Amino acid sequence: MACLVSPPRISNHDFQFDSNYLRPNTKDQIPKNIFTMKTLTVFWSMVKDGLDTVTHGSRKYHIWMAFLTMVMLIGMYCYSFQIEHGLSVTGMTDRVSWGLYISNFTFLVGVAAAAVMLVMPTYVLKDIDFKRAVLIGEGLAVAALIMCLAFVVADMGGPAVLWHMMPVVGVFNFPNSMLTWDVIVLNGYLFLNITIPMYILYRHYQGKEAKKNVYVPGAILSVFWAVGIHLVTAFLYQGLQARPFWNNALLGPRFLASAFAAGPALIILVLAVIRNNTIFNIEDKTIKKISMVVTVAAQVNLIMLVSELFKEFYAPTHHSESAYYLFFGLDGKEALLPWIRTSITMNVIATVLLTFNKLRNNFKVLYIACGLLFVAIWIEKGFGLIIPGFIPGPYGKIAEYTPTLIEIGVTLGIWALGAFVFTVLAKTAIQIESGQLRYKKEKQAKKPEIQEA
Repeated sequence: MACLVSPPRISNHDFQFDSNYLRPNTKDQIPKNIFTMKTLTVFWSMVKDGLDTVTHGSRKYHIWMAFLTMVMLIGMYCYSFQIEHGLSVTGMTDRVSWGLYISNFTFLVGVAAAAVMLVMPTYVLKDIDFKRAVLIGEGLAVAALIMCLAFVVADMGGPAVLWHMMPVVGVFNFPNSMLTWDVIVLNGYLFLNITIPMYILYRHYQGKEAKKNVYVPGAILSVFWAVGIHLVTAFLYQGLQARPFWNNALLGPRFLASAFAAGPALIILVLAVIRNNTIFNIEDKTIKKISMVVTVAAQVNLIMLVSELFKEFYAPTHHSESAYYLFFGLDGKEALLPWIRTSITMNVIATVLLTFNKLRNNFKVLYIACGLLFVAIWIEKGFGLIIPGFIPGPYGKIAEYTPTLIEIGVTLGIWALGAFVFTVLAKTAIQIESGQLRYKKEKQAKKPEIQEA
């Protein structure tokens, strides 16, 4: 007998559905790997467009890049001699073990730290006048840090010994060694100055504003990190009790003052070149504000120099012999005398020119003053700081140092490398910030229509 089963009762409620299923664009329902692929696609597009940008330009641009490439090749050729024969091809000896390489390293740490004078007003104090120049300053910091690391590699004799300075693999000796602290702060600062501008440019490349909650914390950290890299470098010298010329409580503050004078001075010169040769508009008030930073730092640096001279020569002791060698010569040895006298003269002239408002606001005078100040501090923090620390030696012997052509060639090659890196970074950033380089979205394929059943 057939069994009749009544069908289940279906209410209207059973036909209701969640309207969220009709919203495929909600962020929560799209898999994360889709966003990752989009990020990589946009980033790869930015890299390709950047490469296309830096390989095209005016005749003047190509001549500049060809010149830098030629100087880099000369530097590599000189470095190949050093790798083959060791540091014996340099002017360094067991008595003067630091020379041109470490002199440039010390100076460039200050140039890299000077980017903080643009980062802090822009990201922390929200001064819009610095906004157009901040990415240029950070690009300059990246180039300076790459040169710093290259000079360290050159001074160590070759890249094969770098494993000694790697954590776990080598003998890092952290936290006892100040050199390991220097390695950490330099690489950390390089990471911050690469990632923050890269994120901002990445967002601007898509025509979007960068999210402040992403980059501002890193920018604030970089402010303290910038001060740290220069203080740690100063402590590296200051902690050597056997070298009284460096064992000075004023060394750290002098490092900062000279850095905040020479670094922004170079930034002003770079901004002058950019605004005269590109479409990137740098307003006069931006350069004038940076020049005020240079002026104050140059004045403080000069006051500290006078203070140091008073300390060394008012009541001299046997610890003052290094200063006597630098400023007056010692026992007929006067190799550094013309260098330091030139440095002090240029320093005083530049500071005087910058002090007067009327002269400082004349851009031709400003550029001359910045050029003089930059070279003066390069001499002062280079030969004027490093070499006298070794003279006289522990037994009173005076062994003067003169760099060889190999050292000069390697040094010029590293400076050319820094200029090359900065040119590439600046040209790409300028194209993105001026709106000429933007992400071009591919045309989406038409979705197939869903046939109704």
